[in-house]
Amino acid sequence: MANDPLRLVVFDCDGTLVDSQHAIAHCMDHAFAQHGLDCPGLENTRTIIGLSLPEAIAKLAAPRRVTNEVIDAVTAAYKDAFFTLRQTPDFHEPLFPGVREVLSELDRRQWLLGVATGKARRGLDAVLARNELDGRFVTLQTCDNHPSKPHPSMLMAALDEAGADAPNAVIVGDTSYDIEMGRAAGMIAIGVAWGYHDIETLTASGAHAVIRHFDELPSVLDRIWEIDCDAA
Repeated sequence: MANDPLRLVVFDCDGTLVDSQHAIAHCMDHAFAQHGLDCPGLENTRTIIGLSLPEAIAKLAAPRRVTNEVIDAVTAAYKDAFFTLRQTPDFHEPLFPGVREVLSELDRRQWLLGVATGKARRGLDAVLARNELDGRFVTLQTCDNHPSKPHPSMLMAALDEAGADAPNAVIVGDTSYDIEMGRAAGMIAIGVAWGYHDIETLTASGAHAVIRHFDELPSVLDRIWEIDCDAA
């Protein structure tokens, strides 16, 4: 393995590692109602998960025109609502089945792991701590320091921080924003079928592959990178 190139696998968070849709929709409805806007509801909110908050809120508010001041106010209300919700005893953002096992398998192969998410760093840190995933990732990229997906800024920073080349890196995500971001960065883009955009949308966005179960990921990457899985 000494001559193998450095491999980097970057994961989206919401809809890929954790199922957070109900918490996000609850807080989004609360924030919209607080400012006299129609609540978007779960089905609409699912479509924007993955975008940074201001972009997501502007998209949900359309076609009604809202000012930047209103978007900022709704953004702040959402953050406050999520912080409050996170403190409740029954708050739950479960990992999707197979996450721990697959991360351990990729670790065994000495592939580097990262996260690129529309969450703020505070929210991502809370997710990782709650699920005992602290220290599993060599690069954590969030909306705090980057434009919203699908801009490739987060992935370019992840590549730089990990020291990997784009052809030897992959983004794994559940939305078209993840796939478009990966393609723009020159990386392999893998969609997941259990998230918030459907398979047809992921494929149309340019996904190199779409997996239906988390444990399919290592073998899919073996094929893409033409790796002998017994020797990996």
